[in-house]
Amino acid sequence: MGDSYIRHIELLGFERRFFPSQHYVYMFLVKWSDLSEKLIYRKFSEIYAFHKALKEMFPIESGDIDIKDRILPPLPAPKWFDNQKTTETRQGTLAEYCHSLINLPPKISRCQLLLSFYQVREEDENPPAPHPFKKNETYLMAKDNSRSNTSEITGPIILQTYRVIADYNKGSKYQVNLKEGEQVDIVEKSTNGWWFCQCESRRGWVPASYLEPLEGPDETEEQEPNYAGELFVTTKAYTAEQDDELTLQEGETIEVIHKLLEGWWVIRQGEQTGHYPSMFLRKSGEIRAAHTEREFDRRATPPPRRSTIRNAKSIHTRGRQRISQDTYRRNSRRYLHQRGQREAHSIPANQRQKLQSVQESQANNENNNRNGSTPPLSDQTKALPTMPPRPSKEVILERCTEHTRKKVSIRYSI
Repeated sequence: MGDSYIRHIELLGFERRFFPSQHYVYMFLVKWSDLSEKLIYRKFSEIYAFHKALKEMFPIESGDIDIKDRILPPLPAPKWFDNQKTTETRQGTLAEYCHSLINLPPKISRCQLLLSFYQVREEDENPPAPHPFKKNETYLMAKDNSRSNTSEITGPIILQTYRVIADYNKGSKYQVNLKEGEQVDIVEKSTNGWWFCQCESRRGWVPASYLEPLEGPDETEEQEPNYAGELFVTTKAYTAEQDDELTLQEGETIEVIHKLLEGWWVIRQGEQTGHYPSMFLRKSGEIRAAHTEREFDRRATPPPRRSTIRNAKSIHTRGRQRISQDTYRRNSRRYLHQRGQREAHSIPANQRQKLQSVQESQANNENNNRNGSTPPLSDQTKALPTMPPRPSKEVILERCTEHTRKKVSIRYSI
């Protein structure tokens, strides 16, 4: 390359490849002093091997002799197993590493080792053949995360690719037919379990339960259970069709403890848990917007659950990890018991003493009743707790259930 040197290195993002096996490569735009710009691809293991070689070439600047003399930027070692999450979160560190590297003294930033590593290779210009069944997935780094925005580079919208596990026949004009084995790109993931996808020239809504990720049976975006629960209100009645579902009427308040991507959330009512369509729930205190109501009317039927799909064929040998309702109920009861204990300890000392005195008085009364003696009236009066004031009619109507509210309204109207 003669006397050419690198002016700028910009991390564009990363690419997930599936041939010969699944791996990730980072995409760099390298700008040279002759005004040429080259796109190269490097694995993180290659970048770290280059970093180690650079430290051996410059032991003083790497701080091996005296840590005070270190000017080479640090780079964390690769993990035993790289997944999409670690590859994505590492981008900020890698972008800053490249920026610092080029701003080092010329004896380092223009050394032959560095120039050779960032030169274009044959596999950069002619990438390996793609997987026969899986397409490479490209993820561009957001400009806000980039160290410098001197290069105005834009890219296509990156869509996740999923595989269809069974034939699906659309139920409305807003949906799309699918065949088992087809690959679709996901445009939007709705929390109600209906996803908007495109397959070649076809676009429409499909149930998320009919789709599976290409890299594994489990969803990386799936949330963990939250046994503290979030308060939701049912917007439509639903009658359970499976043993692990709950039957509820419209207007009931429940707690959501696990939000699943397929649109069937795990809810808690008292000590009972079960699945319920998320499209029939709204957060307590929120009002559904008009445009959301229109979308709700278009897909008024909950998506089918994965367990009800017949002839489902997955490419993964291992099945999806699922939590049983027994586990949900057991963990939920354990959490409620621990929360009750925490609330008991959080009672102020004066109130706790009053509660203890009332309990002791009740115990004494029971002993006196057994012995046939009756305590003085003054002692009984002192032991009794003060009666709180009766709430107003409006407060009662606000706190009671819809069923009770209707009965009260009928009674007052008579």
